[in-house]
Amino acid sequence: MKIHQLSADEAIASLRSTPQGLLSVEATRRLLEFGPNRVQKVTRESLILRFLKQFTQFFSLILWIAAGLAFLAEWSAPVQGMAKVGYAIIAVILVSGLFSFWQEYRVEQTLVALRKLLPQQVKVSREDKVDQIDVEQLVPGDIVLLEQGDYIPADCRLIEAFGVRVNNATVTGESLPKARDISPSEESELIHGKNILLAGTSMVSGQAKAVVFATGMHTELGKIARLTQVSGETISPLQKEVAHLSRLIAALAVLIGLVFFAIGWAINVPFWQDFIFAIGIIVAMVPEGLLPTLTLALVLATQRMAKRNVLIRYLPSVETLGAVTVICTDKTGTLTQNRMAVKQLFLGGTFVLPVAAKQVRQFADHYLPFFLAAHLCHDLKEGEQRGEKVLFGDPMEIALVKMAQQVLPTPPTYRRLDEIPFDADRMRLSTVHEMPDGPTLFCKGAPETVLLLCNRILVEGEMHPFTPELREKARESQDAMARQGLRVLAFAYRQVEHPGQHQHLEEELVFTGLAGLEDPPRPEVPEAIRKCHGAGIRVIMVTGDHPHTARAIAREIGLVQSDDPLVITGEQLRGFSVTQLRLVLDTPELIFARVGADQKMRIVDALKQKQHVVAVTGDGVNDAPALKSAHIGIAMGITGTDVAKEAADMVLLDDNFASIVNAIEEGRAVFENIRKFLTYILAHNVPELIPYLGFALFNIPLPLTPVQILSIDMATDSLTALGLGIEKPDPQVMQRPPRSQRERLFDWSLALRAYLFLGLIEAVASMAAFFFVLNGGGWKYGHNLATNDPLYLQATTACLSAIVVMQIVNVFLCRSDIRSVVSTGLFSNRLIVWGVILEIALILLIDYTPWGNVILGTAPIVGKVWLFVLPFAVGLLILEEFRKWSVRVRLFNRVWGSICSLIKVSLGSRP
Repeated sequence: MKIHQLSADEAIASLRSTPQGLLSVEATRRLLEFGPNRVQKVTRESLILRFLKQFTQFFSLILWIAAGLAFLAEWSAPVQGMAKVGYAIIAVILVSGLFSFWQEYRVEQTLVALRKLLPQQVKVSREDKVDQIDVEQLVPGDIVLLEQGDYIPADCRLIEAFGVRVNNATVTGESLPKARDISPSEESELIHGKNILLAGTSMVSGQAKAVVFATGMHTELGKIARLTQVSGETISPLQKEVAHLSRLIAALAVLIGLVFFAIGWAINVPFWQDFIFAIGIIVAMVPEGLLPTLTLALVLATQRMAKRNVLIRYLPSVETLGAVTVICTDKTGTLTQNRMAVKQLFLGGTFVLPVAAKQVRQFADHYLPFFLAAHLCHDLKEGEQRGEKVLFGDPMEIALVKMAQQVLPTPPTYRRLDEIPFDADRMRLSTVHEMPDGPTLFCKGAPETVLLLCNRILVEGEMHPFTPELREKARESQDAMARQGLRVLAFAYRQVEHPGQHQHLEEELVFTGLAGLEDPPRPEVPEAIRKCHGAGIRVIMVTGDHPHTARAIAREIGLVQSDDPLVITGEQLRGFSVTQLRLVLDTPELIFARVGADQKMRIVDALKQKQHVVAVTGDGVNDAPALKSAHIGIAMGITGTDVAKEAADMVLLDDNFASIVNAIEEGRAVFENIRKFLTYILAHNVPELIPYLGFALFNIPLPLTPVQILSIDMATDSLTALGLGIEKPDPQVMQRPPRSQRERLFDWSLALRAYLFLGLIEAVASMAAFFFVLNGGGWKYGHNLATNDPLYLQATTACLSAIVVMQIVNVFLCRSDIRSVVSTGLFSNRLIVWGVILEIALILLIDYTPWGNVILGTAPIVGKVWLFVLPFAVGLLILEEFRKWSVRVRLFNRVWGSICSLIKVSLGSRP
């Protein structure tokens, strides 16, 4: 039998302990055997090794190779300036790697937060003496003494209990405090045993003595910690796309480089010249500015989200939000406010909805004992918080006291004479107070126990016999409240003559009424749920709370619409195979209740196997493994534990589920914006590549040097590309379903537009500018120019300047792939405007300052070169606008054709 199924004496004996505690010698021996009572670290790679791994990703390796080749080329031909290229590429690698490294701290921070949940000192009985020891010294078999407000230091089995109630929310997710007693439990699962106290939870009320049976990593808290540590890192869709893009572009660059190296070798180009040419091809084809621009775009997106109360802890999760297809959400503290409130009263056969105090104040005179019981019958403690008096204890009792204070003109303070504490068997609490009419007992508890003690009922201020008909009406009212997911309490009272005689105090009571309490949903949640459904995002409640409560809340917030949604409990889920779970996840309206930490992660894994992009919300320690396992974990910022926050990818600063909708909107915009600046970046790769092809195939001077290529990637185009990355979301973005996982960041449509349309036009303009300068200077085909020849420097400068001019036009064209520049506007994106200004300033500095000429190998060009390039820029604008117009026409014709077909079908179906 498990320890919670044994009697208290049997439990102590099974741990080879005594009611007086362990001997000090035995405690020392057990400490050596079982280890300190703390959450241990799992052996992981060193921080330095993880730091170095950031610089060995596939894309980074390609750049390292390119940098190495650049230095090799510099060694062989120092005058080519390839060392500058190498240093610039290394800078790109360092910036990208440093931005990514900070995520590796998450696991360590999670463990720190877990350890903080355990108290530092604990009272323990050893050798029949009570000592206060460090919590890490606690061992199995120790007898610990606990009272209201204490954190539970280890997994314990109660052996003495007086009015014990515990808050298990951080471990099990249950929103309501649970009563605990010493009697053997019939529960099959230890975690739900009514005599079990779990490490990391807290005592809401009462006093207890318990025997420790699990410490450190062997506790339920420790098991959650291990799940959090060993669950693998989830690769985000963005990471997959960037990896795919990196492999594709790198393979293409290397392939083209090798092909043209072979061509150069075949036509007897000198080896080092051919080698430098091949490196130039690779540098031209690999968009070195992609990773830094992508990272900065994500950083700016996180800043926008922070203004909308969403804190992003992990950059790729910004874009992942836009791909989310399922949100698995906790109930307590996520969909609800995590505080109890009185929703409904039943007084004298009448239902009362306490929307406002004035609506129930009219009942105060006739049902004064009911409100006095709500105000006086509790175990709350009064304290101060931020200079104000507040009540500490059970949220349910706090809600009842607040309700009574609104109704009673001057809340009375009658001295308490006696108390019969709450326990799991009695399911009620009774207190005796000194009243003006003599000692009076007030009782509250579960209706099924309180109603049996009543023989009279209070109706309109008068006592009447509690007839079977009235008793049945009270039970029907209780059932009606319970079906709404409310927690129902019954109240009764009587005057007593001998307060100290507990045996007969709770007899012949007067029933005063029922109160239905709920943990109310957040007011913004129903609209947020509706928006999620409109955006094609499924929301599944996964909670540790009672199935009835979960079902009622789900119906109230619009998460379920039918009368009988499917509710799967943790006990049922435990019997499901992987196949059964995956099939049940197809149910349209589905709720999971009473689930544990490992089960929540199992649900997430099953959804991932069904090719869903999964987001998980949570606030407790029990949520941490699932938060870490999901594509994106979302923790609550106010009510969430440190463990949940550290395991999550993002935190809702206002604990508002509606903020998730805002974040998803931003995330969807990020994907589209990445495609925009990817089109923009890849477009100038073509005019960077064509010069090398011309150099190899047609024996012309090299129109663009590698260092000039990098000046475009890393300088002139950087801010404008970033401006495309922060474009505002499309107004219709949340009315479309999530994008398919088969949809690539880099697809054929983007490649054709970037490479064969925009890029090709830019290449024509840049090469035309290059030859315009050469021909104007008297160059003849076949004539070789030295790399320091003024004519050659001016020609390469013209080629570089033409690309920059074309990119200035292109940035406005890339703001949308179908909307006209007229509709997107020229000045609505300030960062693009400033980027254009910076681009103009940089190209002027590059062309007309001595240091720009020295660093990038340029020379001043005359004004007629700029005038020569302008028609090409206008042509790019006209051609792209024509392409967009034709796309819009095709879309319109397609939609109109569908409408006409529907009309024909409709008319054809008429008699």
